Amino acid sequence: MASPDDPLRAAGEGDTITPNRPTDCEVRHQGEENGFPDSTGDPLSDTSKGESCRENCTCPSCLLRAPTISDLLNDQDLLDIIRIKLDPCHPTVKNWRNFASKWGMPYDELCFLEQRPQSPTLEFLLRNSQRPVGQLMELCRLYHRADVEKVLHRWVDEEWPKRGRGDHPRNF
Repeated sequence: MASPDDPLRAAGEGDTITPNRPTDCEVRHQGEENGFPDSTGDPLSDTSKGESCRENCTCPSCLLRAPTISDLLNDQDLLDIIRIKLDPCHPTVKNWRNFASKWGMPYDELCFLEQRPQSPTLEFLLRNSQRPVGQLMELCRLYHRADVEKVLHRWVDEEWPKRGRGDHPRNF
């Protein structure tokens, strides 16, 4: 019979098991080494969902936070350019519909968005607002939309830094 100190001992009915849970800070910064985020980490990770840093936080994650699609939705000029480039339907040019389909939007929903008066590109972006802009740029590369990728790249390199990156994720 195993001793109570044996780590392989099966838990009995009266035993309480307390998992070694990391602190909120450890979870939020998991995968960081030497102050830089782990580049192999999952960009869609849910580790920070529901958690937020303090106002004016200077942790590496907040300082280096990559812009999300919701951040670019706040720039009306950029949004207008993207809509002009991705809204039109052309048989040989990939548009919002290809992007949305690649990200899992069902066929019925694609057809529904085409019938709405609002820009289908805007609807697609709104439904994917928590994704990083980098993923949108990857879609541009995949579909050979260098024109859109160039616009996004310029925004990330020039406009996004001007915003101070002080927009921390917050619970609403």
